[in-house]
Amino acid sequence: MSDTTVTLQKIHDSALAEFLENGFTNASLRRIAANAGVTTGALYRYYDSKESLFEAVVKPHADYILNLFSGTLEDFGKLPETEQTKDMKDVSLDCMNRMFEYVYSHKEIFRLLLRGAEGTAYSDFIHMIVEKEEVATYRYMDTLKKAGHKIPEINRSLVHMAISGMFSGAFESVIHDIPKEELHEYLIQLRQFYAAGWESLMNVRFGE
Repeated sequence: MSDTTVTLQKIHDSALAEFLENGFTNASLRRIAANAGVTTGALYRYYDSKESLFEAVVKPHADYILNLFSGTLEDFGKLPETEQTKDMKDVSLDCMNRMFEYVYSHKEIFRLLLRGAEGTAYSDFIHMIVEKEEVATYRYMDTLKKAGHKIPEINRSLVHMAISGMFSGAFESVIHDIPKEELHEYLIQLRQFYAAGWESLMNVRFGE
């Protein structure tokens, strides 16, 4: 491992600890440098701002989740309507499990994204996921309608808030440090709760 790689790892570790303790807004580059064992000038040779350092720490992990989720939605959207309805619960739970397997392997990073990212481009991390799910939800409803399925009118604000509630609830597992051995059951029950609501609103039965 090169000296540069070692130095960057020390900076990232120090930055993560500082951002977690103080949040992005109140974090100090001077403290980050000191705790990493480098000068502030040396730190600036790698990162020209607090924003760029924060991004370096969180971006690979945020991108992993967003890309995994986007890929799942894209693959799901290619299925025929009957298979979409039949596979909805399994695909959704499988995606959630894969997402949170990764999240729990990098829990401090995601705790930072959820609690300490105010003032950065990642302050709405959950909303980034919600926006993707909203698009996919309306696309699914259009698919049902084209297949002749009659869906009652659903308030658009309710659609947004229901999706936000589901993903906020999922990430509460990180904030409240739900034990890993309880996570799978937690996600199953969360999905059951919201799936029942969507079935009622859309007049559809998933898995059938």
